[in-house]
Amino acid sequence: MPSQEYYLETPDIETSSDDYATRFAGKVGDWFLKVQRDATLKMLKPYAGATVVDIGGGHGQATEAIIKAGYDLTVFGSDAVCKERIAQFVDSGQCKFDTGDLLNLPYPDNAFDVVLSYRLLPHIDQWPRLIEEMSRVARKAVILDYPEKRSVNVIAPKLFKFKKQMEGNTRPFTLFSREEVTEEFNKHNYQFVDAYAEFFLPMVLHRKLKQPAISSAAEAVCRALGLTSLFGSPVIVKYTRR
Repeated sequence: MPSQEYYLETPDIETSSDDYATRFAGKVGDWFLKVQRDATLKMLKPYAGATVVDIGGGHGQATEAIIKAGYDLTVFGSDAVCKERIAQFVDSGQCKFDTGDLLNLPYPDNAFDVVLSYRLLPHIDQWPRLIEEMSRVARKAVILDYPEKRSVNVIAPKLFKFKKQMEGNTRPFTLFSREEVTEEFNKHNYQFVDAYAEFFLPMVLHRKLKQPAISSAAEAVCRALGLTSLFGSPVIVKYTRR
């Protein structure tokens, strides 16, 4: 039970929408999601056949890959509308879908082997509470992503108007450092074990270039030079129970 009152937050309604999905449309979008998918499956590899809950995962970005890899998947959304983009998997019995309060998850402690959450933390105002709840319901590990302060994102507030003009459906978001996120997980007996920075160059640049082969080559150079590990974003991180 929560030790204090928390107000309802539902940012996953937006990330579960068809409009949001256009940010990952086309060949560049496929490449974005492949980078994310490959990193996710690598971090999940030690937990073959595990129970996984994807908090705020109605966007469906990881759904099919996790199912095909043999995991027992539940997607959790703040509203029934968050099911729409993954309905084919839910209705066919390939995964489960639950709804409720993102900050007061309706599950007992240690309910799932692994908790997964993408595109959610930077849009939650009460983010320490989200980390607390993910840590509570996870038995073994939590995997999530966040936009890194130590990246080109540091100038994001100054460029938001320009980015909005270019992308149309972008939203304000909170930047984090790994230290901030790790500090919260440490409070709940979780330790940092792995991280994968996805891109060094801004994703908006790749979207406008519309040349995934060129983007991939450029990012490969940045990664080889060590730039991505130092200044890349978003970052996928993994924490395990101590």
